[in-house]
Amino acid sequence: MTGTLYLIPNTLGKRDAFDPLAAVIPLPVQQLAAGLDYFVAENAKTARAYLKKLGENAPLARPIQQIEIRELNINTRKEELAALLDPLLAGRDAGLLSEAGVPAVADPGADLVRLAHARGVRVRPLVGPSSILLAVMGSGLNGQSFAFHGYLPVDAAERTRRLREAEQYSRRHRQTQVWIETPYRNEALLAAIKASCAGDTLLSIAVDLTLPEEAIVTQTVAAWQPGRLALHKRPAIFSLLAG
Repeated sequence: MTGTLYLIPNTLGKRDAFDPLAAVIPLPVQQLAAGLDYFVAENAKTARAYLKKLGENAPLARPIQQIEIRELNINTRKEELAALLDPLLAGRDAGLLSEAGVPAVADPGADLVRLAHARGVRVRPLVGPSSILLAVMGSGLNGQSFAFHGYLPVDAAERTRRLREAEQYSRRHRQTQVWIETPYRNEALLAAIKASCAGDTLLSIAVDLTLPEEAIVTQTVAAWQPGRLALHKRPAIFSLLAG
C-alpha cells in the first residue's frame, strides 16, 4: 500500500511572536504536518525553519535534524521527480511544502502531484492560505470567473501586449485577470498597467496578505497615483477587471 502525499500549506510571510501560526494554519493541519518525517520542499533551510515553528504547537515526529527533506524547485529535472515518490511507493507518508501559501499552485510541486496521481499515490490537500484566492476575495472584482496568469513578461513590449490582450478578454467575458510579480518589480508593473489599460478598468492590488501590514486597494486605473500604496519589495497580487 502506498503512502499519502499531503499538500502542506505554509504562511505567506514571516510572522512575529504576537501573530500566532494558528491564524492561518489550522491546528489539525499543524499536528498532521508535525507527524511526518519526510518532506519535499522548495528550500530545505526554510522548510526546517517552518517545521521548527510547527514544533512549538505540536510535537515533531523526529528531531528536525533527522527529518528527511528533499528539494523540488525550478532547478529540478523532470527525470528526478520519480525518485521523490519512491518513499511513498514504499508506504511512507510525505508532505509537499511550498515556500509560501499552498503547494502546487504557482508552484513547481504541481509536477510531483501529477506524477503521484499517475503512480496511484493518494494526494490529500490541506487547508491553508492561498494569496490568489484571498486577493480575489478582497478585491470586489468578479469572483465567479477569474484567470490566474502567473508572471507577465519582463520585456516591456511583450508585457504591454499581454496586458492589452487580457484587458480585452476581461471586457468581453467579464472575467477578472490575476497576476503576481517579483516584489522589486511591482512599481514597474503598476506603471505598465497605467500606460496600457483604459482609465475606467478596475485594478485591485493586495499586498502582505494575512500579515499585520496587509493592504488591499481597488480603484480605477485612472485613479491609481504614485504612492497610493507602498509596493516596493512587498509580496503583491494584481487583479484587473475591464468594464
